[in-house]
Amino acid sequence: MRNVHIIAYDIMEPRRYRRIYRTMCGHGDPLQYSVFRCALSAEELQRLKEKLWPLLNLAEDRIMIVRLGPVLGGGDDAIEYWGSPRAEPKVPAARIV
Repeated sequence: MRNVHIIAYDIMEPRRYRRIYRTMCGHGDPLQYSVFRCALSAEELQRLKEKLWPLLNLAEDRIMIVRLGPVLGGGDDAIEYWGSPRAEPKVPAARIV
């Protein structure tokens, strides 16, 4: 059975960050720069962890994995969005009168 997971990370070194990001793109959808939504079985989650472990420096980096529940059982209902993901805030144009 596949579960919805939120995977978020803080990676301190830019090169490691890029490697983690590329790895995560193959397993889920980016919601924000360091936050992914992944629908994974237990086996897929384990394989993802095994790909991530050698890329991390556990003295500096952190990864958080939150299981929200089954894909068809409301796991996606636990996610609430405000605004557009990765959208830049609109700055009103200045008007000189």
